[in-house]
Formats: sequence, C-alpha cells, structure tokens
Amino acid sequence: MTGERWWDVFVTGTVLVLAVIDWLAWAPSEGQRIGAWVALAVFLACYIAYGRRSLAEGGPWLAFAITIVLLSGVMVACSPNLAVIQAISFPLLWVIIVPTRWAIVANVLLALAVSAGFVVSNGTSADNIVATSVIEGISLVGSLALGLWITRIATLSHERQQLIEQLTAAQDQLASLSRETGVTSERERLAREIHDTIAQSLTGLVMLSQAAQRELAAGDAAALAERLGLMEESARDALVETRSLVAAGAPVELGAGIVAAIERFGARFQRETGIIVTVTGTVPELDRDTEVVLLRCAQEALANVRKHASARVAAVELAMVDGHPTMTVRDDGVGFDPSTASSGYGLAGMRDRLALVGGALRVDSLAVGGTHGTLVTVTA
Repeated sequence: MTGERWWDVFVTGTVLVLAVIDWLAWAPSEGQRIGAWVALAVFLACYIAYGRRSLAEGGPWLAFAITIVLLSGVMVACSPNLAVIQAISFPLLWVIIVPTRWAIVANVLLALAVSAGFVVSNGTSADNIVATSVIEGISLVGSLALGLWITRIATLSHERQQLIEQLTAAQDQLASLSRETGVTSERERLAREIHDTIAQSLTGLVMLSQAAQRELAAGDAAALAERLGLMEESARDALVETRSLVAAGAPVELGAGIVAAIERFGARFQRETGIIVTVTGTVPELDRDTEVVLLRCAQEALANVRKHASARVAAVELAMVDGHPTMTVRDDGVGFDPSTASSGYGLAGMRDRLALVGGALRVDSLAVGGTHGTLVTVTA
C-alpha cells in the first residue's frame, strides 16, 4: 500500500476500529478511555494535516515521526487495548523516513514509547515489565526485519530502474550513432559512385575537348567530327549515370554480363584516349553486386592508366582463381611505387568497394619491355 489513497483508507480504518475496540473492551477508567479517544482523534488529525504530505511529497516527516511516537505511547498509556496502533505506526515510520538509520532509530523510540505506555497503564510489577519487554522486543525485531527487507527491495528496484534508464539512453545513443554511421556510409557510397562514374566521364570530356581544339587548330575536319561525336556519346553516358544515381538505380547497365560490360567500356576508353585496350577471359554468371564492383574497379584502374601511366597498351583479363572471380589490369606505362602514400581517392575507393563483397586489391609495379608498368589484381 504505497499509494496515498490506500494509506488514507488504512490509517482512517485502523483509527476507527481501535476506537470501537476501546469502547467495547475493558478500560482502567472512563477518563483514560476518553484520553485514548482524544489521542486517536489527534493522531488522525495530524495525519490529515501534515502526515499525508510526508507520504506524498516527503514533507515534514520529522514532525510526523515525533507525533507517531508520542501519540502511540499516550494511547497505550491510556488504554492497553490500543497497542494495536503499532500495526500502522511501524510501517508509517519506515515509509516517511528515507534514511534507513533514522528509520531504525524511530522504530526503537516507538517500541520504547509503547513499552512506557504499558508500564504506565499496567504497573511496574516484574511480570508486567518482563511481558512488556518480550512483546515489544518481538514487535521491534519483526518491524526491523520487515522494514530492512522492504528497503532492500526498494533499493534494488531503484537501481534496476536506473539501469533500465541507462540502457534506454544507451540504446537511443546507439540508434543515433547507427543513423550517423548510415548517413556517413551513404555519403561514402555516393562519393564512390560520383568518382567512378561522373568524374571519370567529365575527365574524358576534358581530354576529348583538348584533342578537339588541337584538331580544330590543325583544320582536320574529319578528326574533329569524330572527337565531337565521342564527346556527345560520353556526355550522354554521364547523363544516364547521373540519372541512375538520382533514381538510386543500377549505376550501369551490365547487359550481357560483366565481360561484355568491360569490353564496351574498354572500346570507348580506347576511342577516347588512343590507348589500346584488350579484354580477355571469362567468368561464370555472378551476383549483380560483385559484377558492379568488378566493373567499377576496371573503370578506376583504366582511369589511373589514362591519368598517370603514359601507357600505350592496357590489358584486362578475367578468370576464376581458387573459386573467386579475379581480374587483372596490366599496362606498359611508367609505373609507380605502390608503397608511396597516395592522396587520391581511386585506390582507396577500390579497396572500400571490394571490402563490401569480401574482396581484396593488390597493386604491383612491373618491368615490362624495358619500361615500368603496373599490374592491378582484383579478387572479389
């Protein structure tokens, strides 16, 4: 009964029952009976005046605790029949006093006050003192045991509530971090898509534009027309890829499979750059994610050939190695030192893409025909 309303019913009902019991039972004198009823009335009045606030708000608990102890002793001194008041006095002290040590002290004082009341009403004979000591000793021990047990339960409940609140806060924080991680991952994915598609197409357009300017200056109309056609084709492809990104659709149309898609890209790359590109080998049908990763890695590897290698020939080969689809991209360019830190996004983006499908990337600089070429090995 921890609710204020239940305490109202409990206290009021107990006071009324005790008044009836004292009226029906034997009393030492009429004056003592009246004194007992007055003490009951004052007890109920004090409960209504400020005891309820002690229960509900943690109000003037000290004043109410003193009231409980004194009036309980007075009631028993006036009429031993009212010793049953301890049935609500002990629990009230435990409820209104928060510090456990003060609640224990209040319980001891209550037991002493009731014992004094018994001695006043029944006399100071040895039998009465022994009986009173035994009765109040048992009542005090029972009250302390029950109160400490309930206090322990309340403490554990409070600790569990705090743990639940902390767990809820941690879950909310984890959900927030998960959302932030998702946003970051999506940004990285978009950055890879833009780098691997639109940025490469724009790079090709810049190179085609530079070549067209040279052919325009040379007056070569046929070559200029071819360059303009390639520029239009590249621009259309970039537009398709941009729309695919916006629509969150497939970044490219793979058509007849990964080998055919790389062949189409290699043919366009050769027309744009003049670098001879050969595509060889076969792989079985793969899941779409793996095919997209292989295509993007081929595009990035060839883009690096165009930007850095000064190569004449590039070869792309696909095969199954130990049950894993593997692609190599080899060029006869100037090569580089793979151990040197790179500030670009290309190789890092390739590794990130491969990590999504459990793949790996290896880059070697090779001696090819007296020059240093580069070999990129992609395992998906």
